[in-house]
Amino acid sequence: MSIKTPQEIAPEAFTEARAAVDRLCQLYAASTGYLCDAFARALAGDLPQGRVRAFYPEIRLTTATYAKVDSRLSFGHVSNPGTYAATITRPDLFRAYLEQQIGLLLVNHGVAVTIGPSDTPMPVHFAVAGDAGLSVPQEGAAEFTLRDYFDVPDLATTNDDIVNGTWTPGLDGAAPLAPFTAQRVDYSLARLTHYTATDPVHFQNYVLFTNYQFYVSEFETYARRMLADSTSGYTAFVSTGNAEISGPDDPLPAPERLPQMPAYHLKRADGSGITLVNIGVGPSNAKTATDHIAVLRPHAWVMVGHCAGLRNSQSLGDFVLAHAYLREDRVLDADLPAWVPIPALAEIQIALQEAVAAETQLEGFDLKRVMRTGTVASVDNRNWELREQSGPVQRLSQSRAIALDMESATIAANGFRFRVPYGTLLCVSDKPLQGELKLPGMASEFYKSQVSRHLMIGIRAMESLRRMPLERIHSRKLRSFEETAFL
Repeated sequence: MSIKTPQEIAPEAFTEARAAVDRLCQLYAASTGYLCDAFARALAGDLPQGRVRAFYPEIRLTTATYAKVDSRLSFGHVSNPGTYAATITRPDLFRAYLEQQIGLLLVNHGVAVTIGPSDTPMPVHFAVAGDAGLSVPQEGAAEFTLRDYFDVPDLATTNDDIVNGTWTPGLDGAAPLAPFTAQRVDYSLARLTHYTATDPVHFQNYVLFTNYQFYVSEFETYARRMLADSTSGYTAFVSTGNAEISGPDDPLPAPERLPQMPAYHLKRADGSGITLVNIGVGPSNAKTATDHIAVLRPHAWVMVGHCAGLRNSQSLGDFVLAHAYLREDRVLDADLPAWVPIPALAEIQIALQEAVAAETQLEGFDLKRVMRTGTVASVDNRNWELREQSGPVQRLSQSRAIALDMESATIAANGFRFRVPYGTLLCVSDKPLQGELKLPGMASEFYKSQVSRHLMIGIRAMESLRRMPLERIHSRKLRSFEETAFL
């Protein structure tokens, strides 16, 4: 069968980042437009005479010398001479990121980057995602077999081999330039829309995760307060279903139903606002959310959820700042073995501690009255208390754990794996080992008194991190021996 492709645009060298991204946008638009047109005709009964194929655009860098850069920087340069490449999707969505990363390459290596078509076919599912009038019907619903005419997602290029450090060079020997392939990014963009009921374009660079919907109303209240303040820098608030308001009193329609992981976005023009995602309960949800948000390359994510306090000295409502994790969640064992340490990141820890101090008006030794720093254990069994106790309690004691939940270690470990700065500040909502269980009456009073304060601490921390140079927050602790140049 013959293969029909769009008119080829030859690779071209660029020494200016904006022009390079303009060419990426041109190539991407040509590929998606070609596929959408052919697919629309096929749905109307005009089947193509052969296979229709278009390709993702690609950035390619070849350097014969080692970069001379500030040794404190963890990104913006390749580690060795050679050829490096990355397939790109949605350059419109990632324009600021791409201009920044390409600009650093140009400065640090002094050679041009080449922009051209890659040899990776673009699946029709992802090509039509931006066309509201087109959708791919389920298998058997169309009058033709989709795979006979169009490319579909390929797991060979939709994986985490690069971030996991298990990739192998392709036929041309090029090493990866970015942490994700275009197909992996497209897959996650589609999943984000499905799980959060908001478009990826709304996600901000600073992400808060919670495991309770109670935080959402407080987040909306704060957002409206910021929209009323013309000096806040915040421009809009987006709720599920992409409902967006820009005024403090604008109505927000109630969603017909909540998605699995509702997301809410307090936006700034440059994307440096705050996104809140209610991931619900459990390590599987935590992994799913972070697996997909990671492709957006946020500058930090922090868990602000509830936990079980494990020490008699703790009280309901106390805060726990995680500086280590006991990983018994198990969902990441195949990608990041449990023996891999997950270090605390000083920049995140300081921002969280200072936010607690500011919100509680306590300092120094007095801060220990309401906050304890220590190991957080994350498990995969919500009702762990109902099992035989000696084994679990012994491990918790030996690890010096001070709190237990089901999400924090997963979020931190995936932050480590994806090179996204991470942190955890939990709030004690029950003390099962001391007989203080999360009962309805206790929980209600607890939520009333603590949710607002806890959320404000997370927001304060994110706003502090936003003022920090990216070179500081993207720590070298998160980088392995041979890293991609792109964040």
